[in-house]
Amino acid sequence: MTRYPATVLMLLWLASAFGCDGSSDSAATPTTTTTTTAPTTTPAPRVVVVFTAHDRVYSEPILKEFEAKTGIVVEPVYDAESAKTTALVNRLLVRRDHPECDVLWNNEVVQTEALAQADVLAMYRSPNAARIPEKYRGRFDLWTGFAARLRVFVYNKKRYPLSEPPATLAAFTDPALRGRGVMALPYYGTTFTHMAVLHQRLGPQRLAHWLDRARDNGTAFAPGNGAAVDLVASGEYWFGLTDTDDARVATLEGKPIGIAIPDAADGAVLIPNTVALIKGAPHPAEAKQLIDFLLSADVERKLAEMPSAQIPLGSDLQDIATPWAMLLKDAPPKDLPVETIAKSRKDLIELMRRLELH
Repeated sequence: MTRYPATVLMLLWLASAFGCDGSSDSAATPTTTTTTTAPTTTPAPRVVVVFTAHDRVYSEPILKEFEAKTGIVVEPVYDAESAKTTALVNRLLVRRDHPECDVLWNNEVVQTEALAQADVLAMYRSPNAARIPEKYRGRFDLWTGFAARLRVFVYNKKRYPLSEPPATLAAFTDPALRGRGVMALPYYGTTFTHMAVLHQRLGPQRLAHWLDRARDNGTAFAPGNGAAVDLVASGEYWFGLTDTDDARVATLEGKPIGIAIPDAADGAVLIPNTVALIKGAPHPAEAKQLIDFLLSADVERKLAEMPSAQIPLGSDLQDIATPWAMLLKDAPPKDLPVETIAKSRKDLIELMRRLELH
């Protein structure tokens, strides 16, 4: 019997164990193919950031509807009642070189035009802008107006049971009505816009004289338009200045509020909402889609039907009835030189700071 060395025996065993018997590998072991599947990734959601000074109770449902229709996530930044548009405008000015916002939905026009003049806004002509008259659109398509409100004189009907009071700014300086008037602090929002219109109409000296005399005559300065109308409705003050949306809500709540146009012979002060694309917007495609939506006839109709009863500006919605038809008939709004008014914004701010209204 032939004896093999231990190392040879070990090699023969290994060859047998691993199929090294001279046959082909494919015949000895079936081939298996492994398929590697790339991990699936969920696309990042589309987003649009909007700064809005329009009252949240009205703007939020509109923005939610846009989200539902488009799938674009809206990240809104709302204003505070006490600071209104001014805080958002200042934030946009500070961040102009590194914008965080895509769309500005402002509740007035003068500060929007001021942003246009400061090179904060980008040109964009929405397809839906064609339905808005040119006088409500900014130069170079830097902003577009829609859904307007009026500045109004409100009074407590119980304080004037027999006749309406004279709806005039002179009431705030009348010694016989000392301590009877109220208005929002004029540093913010549509009250600032109203003062800007007066600044242009009266001139800086006459406006400063009126504000100074109104303060000395006991006029109260409330934190906002809503607060001003509430003070009149309670009877604490007899009359005041506010916007049609706040006045309308008060009447719907059954409060004893009368509404008129101040100094109607000069024409009503009509203040549109405005929408604008921010220059260097992080999400420009989504921003344009939101602007198109806000300028649609459907959105203007909804804003007119809400309790705020905003006035549609679109030429295709002139048949929409609002509670303000008679006011507009008796005091047709005069076209505002918005560019000129906006250029004097800093002068107006300085004028009111010197007066130290509070």
